[in-house]
Amino acid sequence: MPLISPSEDGEIVARIVEGWGYKILRGSSSHSMVTAWKEMVQELRRGGEIIIVPDGPRGPNRVLKIGALKLAKETGAVLVPFSFSSSRRRFLRSWDHFLLTWPFSRIVAIHGEPIPVFPDLSEEELEEKRQEVEKILCGLDATADQLVAEKA
Repeated sequence: MPLISPSEDGEIVARIVEGWGYKILRGSSSHSMVTAWKEMVQELRRGGEIIIVPDGPRGPNRVLKIGALKLAKETGAVLVPFSFSSSRRRFLRSWDHFLLTWPFSRIVAIHGEPIPVFPDLSEEELEEKRQEVEKILCGLDATADQLVAEKA
């Protein structure tokens, strides 16, 4: 279940994702998260999955927001870092350099090992874990780019 911003840009993504048959959640760190948070907690406690863009709707680019870790800490869910790259692509001139993949591109999708976030972590330890996960995500981005370039 992807978490999608209630912004205009998010509306475009939401329509596409709903067309693929996904149930979605609307919310972001820059909009009210109360309802979306409760839904995410319920989904994870039922054994479901949530897809969260790690740097949020306003960035900064490639800086992991703490929310995903707090959600994992509260629910006992694990984080599974994921990235992808494409052989034919365009990066938008937006703050996040949003990647557009052209049709018929070769795509590499990779994931890292599941990362537990223990419920007894202090705020300081949670921040250390956030930095660790952020580094893993950036490494996966670089690996995906490298793999797609090698297959070109």
